[in-house]
Amino acid sequence: MQRQVLSLYRGFMRAARSKDLHERRRIEQIVSMEFRNNAKSVDKKDFTYIEYLLRRGNKQLELLKTSAAVGLSVVEVR
Repeated sequence: MQRQVLSLYRGFMRAARSKDLHERRRIEQIVSMEFRNNAKSVDKKDFTYIEYLLRRGNKQLELLKTSAAVGLSVVEVR
């Protein structure tokens, strides 16, 4: 599962390279922040939730890879 998480992270960083410089930096910032926050807050034994996050991340990555996608945004739910 760790490999899947790292692969997803690298996928986001690669996809960011295809965007313009300003948006690339913003994407890299958002992705780093999200991965760090989840690393701190998600129980490493909660495999169901980790799998959910991986599925959600892969869907977002596929959307980001499309040429129509300009960038990423963060929505904070409380």
